[in-house]
Amino acid sequence: MRKLALDDTILLSVEKPARYIGNEVNCVMKDPEKVDVRFCMAFPDVYEIGMSHLGIQILYDMFNRREDTWCERVYSPWTDLDKIMRERQIPLFALESQDPVKKFDFLGITIQYEMCYTNILQILDLSQIPLMASDRATDGHDWETPLVIGGGPCTYNPEPLADFFDLFYIGEGETVYDALLDLYKKCRVSGASRKEFLHQAAKIPGIYVPSLYEVSYKEDGTIEAFTPIEQDIPARIEKQIVMNVTDTVYPEKPVVPFIKVTQDRVVLEIQRGCIRGCRFCQAGMLYRPTRERDLEMLKHYAREMLKNTGHEEISLSSLSSSDYSHLEGIVNFLIEEFGNKNINISLPSLRIDAFSLDVMSKVQDVKKSSLTFAPEAGSQRLRDVINKGLTEAIILKGADEAFHGGWNKVKLYFMLGLPTEQEEDRKAIAHLANEIAVKYYEIPKDQRNGKCQITVSTSFFVPKPFTPFQWASMYEPGDYLGFARTVNHEMKEMLNQKSIKYNWHEADVTVLEGFLARGDRKTSKVILEAYRRGALFDAWTEFWDYNRWLEAFEATDTDLAFYTLRERPEDEIFPWDFIDIGVTKRFLLREWKRAHEEQVTANCRAGCSGCGAARYKGGVCVESKN
Repeated sequence: MRKLALDDTILLSVEKPARYIGNEVNCVMKDPEKVDVRFCMAFPDVYEIGMSHLGIQILYDMFNRREDTWCERVYSPWTDLDKIMRERQIPLFALESQDPVKKFDFLGITIQYEMCYTNILQILDLSQIPLMASDRATDGHDWETPLVIGGGPCTYNPEPLADFFDLFYIGEGETVYDALLDLYKKCRVSGASRKEFLHQAAKIPGIYVPSLYEVSYKEDGTIEAFTPIEQDIPARIEKQIVMNVTDTVYPEKPVVPFIKVTQDRVVLEIQRGCIRGCRFCQAGMLYRPTRERDLEMLKHYAREMLKNTGHEEISLSSLSSSDYSHLEGIVNFLIEEFGNKNINISLPSLRIDAFSLDVMSKVQDVKKSSLTFAPEAGSQRLRDVINKGLTEAIILKGADEAFHGGWNKVKLYFMLGLPTEQEEDRKAIAHLANEIAVKYYEIPKDQRNGKCQITVSTSFFVPKPFTPFQWASMYEPGDYLGFARTVNHEMKEMLNQKSIKYNWHEADVTVLEGFLARGDRKTSKVILEAYRRGALFDAWTEFWDYNRWLEAFEATDTDLAFYTLRERPEDEIFPWDFIDIGVTKRFLLREWKRAHEEQVTANCRAGCSGCGAARYKGGVCVESKN
């Protein structure tokens, strides 16, 4: 009989106790005595967010297909349980076995966004694992704590977290994990030390062991050199990528949560990567080249996942679903197969054109749903700077077709603080929203579907590693709020202002995100200090406290402006330059210059831009196909 880690009195005293009991439908149970490797997969946020993450579902399925491995899950305890666990010294535990995480061989932490960094320290702390990787191996006790490994998009700049992790996995998880687990088993059998294992692991493609590399700095604080301390490990880490995304692993039986989660549905990943070259978009560069899944494979998994989960919704996952070449085929299949079975079909990341509107009208209740446009910039000039590939004519035509199709609710997403942005570009956001409203009111009154509702949301631009904008400077929080006020004031001047609602994000969160995204190894001391001062769940508005971080900067004598307010010189060595993502720094710099020239670069199907990712053969881009 499985014993719960928390007794009934604790479970009844916390919000949503189902977050912590495990045993959900399709979770994998094994005998710990019959496996060689125990792997705990962690998502450093609350259960409802972590359970919505497709990457963990894929790796959970992949690891558990191995007879010698049992992969379990853990998520950040909510603040109520966090307090109890600290007071009573209850170690953090995995959901499946309810065993303490500290007894596992590996703790794998997926790092999806910068604002979860203090939650990573929470997971280590509650697990009673030393926060610093250097403190985990002592004479004679090498294997008493798990090996802490990080993966996910934020590991493409792992340096801010380097002091807390034993190793990082750079790239897509379906590639070299088997080699890593096999090496671990071999080292344990042979009696090798933790240090010897890490040395051998560093030779596996895509595995980065921070302790085996050293960084030197110039007097101005920028990086002088990044070098391995052993001659037999690579100076550059090459990302791992799955080119055949049809024949790779994918879960037929995803774990079904007991409680409602953020993405409470079956997720069908139709492709990886994006042919568009938006210069602000990190994912568009990291996941090049674009690779499509086979239509018959998708049909099979749609049937199996819906059958095995009981979910009543299926979502097509992609950075740009409209660019999937078999979109019509998969949508028609889903409508024909499940349309009369009360299965809702969700189609995110679609361009608003005639085909998409026709499809959405078949799968959505037009009177209840809203359409989403993401022009990102209000003026055509700035859309060319960011290489968005959208003209105002295309946007207005899409809105017009949508309104004639019965929709009356539109969401518009923009960014503020983009490179070269001027006040006129900000005012243009209000003007574009107004022009869209005008399109609605041009329709005869008796043919309209009630009042037009346009919601405009602006976030503040964050320059991310491995994008053409990685050289860009940021602004002070007050500047960002000034940009938002300009938009807000202009909105109030519009004739159709009553149809337009305007929202904007917090500015100080943006500044911190930029600091964490482009930080170096020295950043870790700020993260640790902020955590010690109570920073936790920083992505949640109700817990966000910028003062804790400002105090951490002061206490560690760290100059925030050095990381955020200066534009980087072209020849600066970035903390992430030792990672090879396929896309070259030369290409990114060329795109940075083209942005300032307001030059548009064609998408990957229209013509090769020479980004470097065509070396991975088999993608959809014109050169990668060969």
